[in-house]
Amino acid sequence: MDRNLPLALVIRLFGLLLMAHPVAAQETSGTEAITQPDTDKITLKQGPHGGALRQVDSLQVEAFVTQAGIECYVFDLSGKAVAVGSARGTASVRLAGNAKRYRYDLMPNERGGITASVDLSKLAGRQLRIEIQLVGLVTSDSGNLEFQEVASVPLNKNQLDADAIARQKICPVSGKPLGSMGDPIAVDFDGQKVFVCCAGCVATVKADPTKYAAGRAQITVTTSTLADAAAIAAQKVCPVMDEPLGGMGTPIKVMVGNKPIYLCCKGCIKKIQAEPAKYLAMVYPAGKTASVSAGTEQVREGVFKVTTVDAPFIAAQKKCPVMDEPLDAMGGPFKVNAAGKAIYICCPGCAKRIASEPTKYLVILAEQGVDAPSIK
Repeated sequence: MDRNLPLALVIRLFGLLLMAHPVAAQETSGTEAITQPDTDKITLKQGPHGGALRQVDSLQVEAFVTQAGIECYVFDLSGKAVAVGSARGTASVRLAGNAKRYRYDLMPNERGGITASVDLSKLAGRQLRIEIQLVGLVTSDSGNLEFQEVASVPLNKNQLDADAIARQKICPVSGKPLGSMGDPIAVDFDGQKVFVCCAGCVATVKADPTKYAAGRAQITVTTSTLADAAAIAAQKVCPVMDEPLGGMGTPIKVMVGNKPIYLCCKGCIKKIQAEPAKYLAMVYPAGKTASVSAGTEQVREGVFKVTTVDAPFIAAQKKCPVMDEPLDAMGGPFKVNAAGKAIYICCPGCAKRIASEPTKYLVILAEQGVDAPSIK
């Protein structure tokens, strides 16, 4: 280059050279995203153990991750397994978003592979970058192999279920939060799994699986009536707008499963449909127990007439736990005190059965997904 060229021109020429031949970016340590290794020279297909089968030099290697560790299997190009009894290796592992590496020894296992036994269960669902070195392979040109693998630690059945329960949130039959009635129960149909809050909801899902396939509670919308007056008075405000119920006309009644939510106006319906679990938790907070008055008018000793206050609980219970008949089938419903809880029955004759075994019938209701209210 002419030494007499102006400095500004030299700088400009140097900049043009950089644009034409950019400096190659170097890998940074730390939290860079993990990407798949270059596969231009690697053939990928499914291996016999479910992992990716890669051609590395003159061999094929299947490497994969389980919650119990890292496994490798070696094959020749025809797919025949290569003995690894005299081989050894190392696996250098880095977790996505973490610069620290962990080194594990790979040793032959009884299944014809080479394994690093390490508990990876706490990393379930996380992505790992693994650099593997194998030595002592008698069929390799050099006896050594080096390659990289990017894999995620798989979830086990319990973790998959827990993840599904967290996403589903509420029982599609009762509308109650999953876990509020004990461990959620899985209902399987056509390879699909839906969780319900209790054994009482299982039969409902099995009777009409298509209806509950989405795993969401059935949501129906109606206008409230006089029978809802007590429930509206108890709820007081719309959970969406935090406005007094009745301030914008007759409250809207939205049934999420068998749980009613009252709204101030039709404009709030979409909010409930989008996030039913959120608004159920607001209206029915955990630990809050509904209660009703025993009443003052008895048809016989210990058997009370119901009032409008009982309407939402009658709607939730539906059937007499003694006769398994609709509550209005025999002149009812009526109300009795069962160990401090209100149970609704179809006729006064059922009262003696409940009085003799109150816990039995409370359990029957609980298995059906019914929370009997406290009776005062």
